[in-house]
Amino acid sequence: MSEHVEWSDTEAPAPSASAAVTPADAADAARLVAFGLQPKLQPARDQEYTELLRRHRDDPAFARLADAVATGLGLVVLEVSPRAGMAVTAAEDSVFAVRMGDYARRTAADSGDRFLHGLAHLAVAALAFPRPEDLADDTYFGRVTVNGVDAFVRQACRRLEERAEEQGENTDPASDAPGLETAWRIWARRSATGATKDARRPAASTTGIVAKALAFLTDSGFLQRTGDDNGGTYRTTARYQLQIRDMAGSAAMAELLELGVVPVTDGTASLLPAEDTDDLDLVADAGLPFHAPSHS
Repeated sequence: MSEHVEWSDTEAPAPSASAAVTPADAADAARLVAFGLQPKLQPARDQEYTELLRRHRDDPAFARLADAVATGLGLVVLEVSPRAGMAVTAAEDSVFAVRMGDYARRTAADSGDRFLHGLAHLAVAALAFPRPEDLADDTYFGRVTVNGVDAFVRQACRRLEERAEEQGENTDPASDAPGLETAWRIWARRSATGATKDARRPAASTTGIVAKALAFLTDSGFLQRTGDDNGGTYRTTARYQLQIRDMAGSAAMAELLELGVVPVTDGTASLLPAEDTDDLDLVADAGLPFHAPSHS
C-alpha cells in the first residue's frame, strides 16, 4: 500500500478535459512556427503574430505545444519575444537546414570556394560582435560593410602567415586542402575586386563572396541593408544576435577573434593598422577606420 502511495505522489495528474489540446490550438501553434520561419516579418507589423506571441508568453500549455511543433520540424527555438518574434534556427538534420556546400554551389561553380564562403560568414559574425558584452546586450546592433569584412579577413591572413612563419610551419599548402587556415591563405591569393567588361564585381572575387554572404543574411532576416557605401553597409538584427550567441563558443570564431585584428575600446569595432599594407590587396575605402594604437 505504501508503494502505491509513493507512486501516486510522483505521478503527474491526468489532464482535465478543459486542458486538452484542440485542433484549433495545434493550428495556432503551427501558425506561430510558420511566422517564425518568415525571418524578415516583424511582429509589430502583424497583429496575428503579436497576439500569438502574447499567447505563448501567457499560456504555458500553448508555449509547450508551439515549442513541440518547432522541435518536430527540426527547429531549435532561440527566443520568443516581441523583439525577435519566434526566432528559430534549423538543427543539422532539419529539412530547413542550409548546408554550406549547397550554399556555395548556388553561388559559385568552384566547389573549393565553399571554404571561402564559410570564412566570409564567420568573419561577418566576428566583426559584428567582437565582444561577449555585445552578444549579451539586447540593445546592441553591429555594423559591417562588404569592403570592411574583406579587409578584416586579409589582415587575419597576415596574422596567420606571420604566426606560421614564426613556428616554422608550411605557409604554402595545397589550394584544395580543407581547413580554416587553408581558406585564409586561399583568400589572401584571391583578388579583392577583379574586373569584368561591364565593371561589375565578379562573384569569385573576395568582395563578391562577402557581398553574397551579406545578401544571404539579409534575405534570411539576420541583417538589414542601410546604404551603399563601402560596397554595401549593413546592421545586425535581433535574430542574428541570437544566432551568433548560439555559435559564439565555436573554436573557429574564437581563433579568429584571438588574432587581435579587431581592437575593442569604446565598443566600436575597427581594424588595427597593418605594419605594411602595400601587399594586402585591400580595396579602396575599406569601410572601417584603421585605428592607430594610443600612446601615453
